[in-house]
Amino acid sequence: MAWGFLTNHAQALLCIAHDPGVRLREIATTLGITERAAFGIVTDLVEAGYVVKGKNGRRNRYEVQVDKPLPEALLRQRTVGQLVDLLAHTDLETHDHA
Repeated sequence: MAWGFLTNHAQALLCIAHDPGVRLREIATTLGITERAAFGIVTDLVEAGYVVKGKNGRRNRYEVQVDKPLPEALLRQRTVGQLVDLLAHTDLETHDHA
């Protein structure tokens, strides 16, 4: 499939929500992109206020701003936290409804 439902930005946000200490290299590997592209995506998320970047020793640590509204017009009444909660649930697997 040449397309997907979630942008790389959304997928990177989910990586950060899952592991606030995630490394750019890990985000890049998970998304199948370069480390430079992952850096650009995380920078976009930080500059837009969706993620706060801090230091924990020599490593970066990230905090998702869960109360920030989503940017899409259709979803503005929803928050980043609600999106992360929805997409992070493992019980969303396909089930037979026979």
